[in-house]
Amino acid sequence: MTARPAPTVFFESFTPGEVRELGSLTVSREEIVDFAREFDPQPFHLDEAAARRSLFGGLSASGWHSLGLLMRLLVDGLLKDADSMGSPGVDEVRWLKPVRPGDRLSLRLTTVACVPSQSKPDRGVIHLVYELYNQSGEAVVRMKGMNMLKRRPAA
Repeated sequence: MTARPAPTVFFESFTPGEVRELGSLTVSREEIVDFAREFDPQPFHLDEAAARRSLFGGLSASGWHSLGLLMRLLVDGLLKDADSMGSPGVDEVRWLKPVRPGDRLSLRLTTVACVPSQSKPDRGVIHLVYELYNQSGEAVVRMKGMNMLKRRPAA
């Protein structure tokens, strides 16, 4: 196992109102169907003919798959460099538009508030809005939640 580099992102790295763009990825038909087969086997996630007859009008990723993709972008674009202590929870998730095969998804993170812990001064909670956009700039997922991060060590 390789040693993890020292964290460079801490609680103090965030400022309310700031926006971060955290990268992008493309979702394939195979990934959509594979995820659905394993975790959300509804016809509009598995079968193109059934999906065309559905409310979605075509194959679409499970909302849970979309959140997994959001998490992948969050880890790759931020958390891999952070002294993260996990998340105390999510307040809201909205699936706004279907995610389709071939969509290029990008993650935007907006810091809403930074709350230092009163009982544990080595950490704080960052309140965030996570927005996943497709290649047309349309928001497909919006989530409000939080991350707990360690405070920057004293120099």
